Amino acid sequence: MEVNMAALNDFSTFDLYSDDSLIFIIDEQEKLVPALLNGQAAVERTALLLQAAAELQIPVIKTEQYPKGLGETVEPIKSLCAKVDTACYEKLDFNAISNEIRTKLRLSGRQRILITGGEAHICVLQTVRALLKQGYFVFVAADAIASRHQFDYDIALKQMRDMGAVITTTETVIYDWLKQAGTPAFKHLVKLIK
Repeated sequence: MEVNMAALNDFSTFDLYSDDSLIFIIDEQEKLVPALLNGQAAVERTALLLQAAAELQIPVIKTEQYPKGLGETVEPIKSLCAKVDTACYEKLDFNAISNEIRTKLRLSGRQRILITGGEAHICVLQTVRALLKQGYFVFVAADAIASRHQFDYDIALKQMRDMGAVITTTETVIYDWLKQAGTPAFKHLVKLIK
């Protein structure tokens, strides 16, 4: 029996490459993170991704929702962003894709966008939807996003998966970027993961 290759899914949409990836950090801020279920855990996973970004030269876009009211980006994310190519934007819209960010994404040439931040069912969801509409391959690090309520988080993950985003984890992303053991990047990052 022959396999109809045209009928198979195009699994290339599930591949992550460090030279085609960009990390998009949404609203991990001083007054928001403490209100989120697993907010601190999401911050820790985002920090690990930023350390990988520094090692693998992956650019970052970071947003802050109304920083006057919700505060600045939390540490250690704020400090780690200073060590990588990071573009920072303030916003009021829940969908983080402003014209300025749309242009930044286009100019980056990166097609695989990894999402972290909060809240999963509001700003993350609306941003993921906008990115998918624009034709990007969107990956959501489930352990690096958070919501105030578990139910909202769970439904948001299902919605994003149904829309076409790849739901993944921080560790899966890092190993996918690395591709193999034995490299200097692997030797550095494996110490942070273990």
